[in-house]
Amino acid sequence: MDHKRRIGIYGGTFDPVHLGHIEVARCVARQFELDEVLLVPAFHAPHKLAQPVTSHLHRYAMLVLATQDEPRLSVSTIELEAKDRRYTVETVDHFQALFGDSAQLFFIMGADSWSDVKSWREWQKLLTMTNHIVVTRPGFDVKTLLAVEELGAQIVDLRSGQSPLENAREKGTIFITNVVMKDVSATEIRNAVRANRFDEVANLVPGPVVDYLKKYKLYRDSNEA
Repeated sequence: MDHKRRIGIYGGTFDPVHLGHIEVARCVARQFELDEVLLVPAFHAPHKLAQPVTSHLHRYAMLVLATQDEPRLSVSTIELEAKDRRYTVETVDHFQALFGDSAQLFFIMGADSWSDVKSWREWQKLLTMTNHIVVTRPGFDVKTLLAVEELGAQIVDLRSGQSPLENAREKGTIFITNVVMKDVSATEIRNAVRANRFDEVANLVPGPVVDYLKKYKLYRDSNEA
């Protein structure tokens, strides 16, 4: 029987990509035995339309630099190439059409995104289209962020030590994991760059990204995305 690839989809503005993002992708790939994690930078996230965001070309370049030595991580330009494709449900639909029956998809999100998922376009449909991985961070009790009775058996809490492979359905499962507890703030990174505190920045973003930030003098103005 042919092996069905297991692919993670990890979206965000990545402004900038930081070690927290990379650690999430790396650890989730290991825990769920994913063959590949696609990092999908948004051209402009729907919930951030009122905020300026760094040029998509810079954000894409930094993602490529950050993942160049990560064999299971790659960058997808699907949302950058289709600037009107702003919604996650559309992105997931695209990848379902692209991979068909050859892959099992897992959409990766942080606790912040999970807490706001009811405001997403067609969120109920989205939660049935693919499997979802909700990555906790310190201070969040993700189990209570959506009423459990609304989702019933869809939620599988891996924080008790369960194996994701034993509980995975083809789609529609919502996994909660604490496999990553690194908490990095993009806002703090931008503020540190603005204040020229690159010794601090070097502990928060991959080395090549630090060099890129210096070379192109990013975040030296009042950009807050």
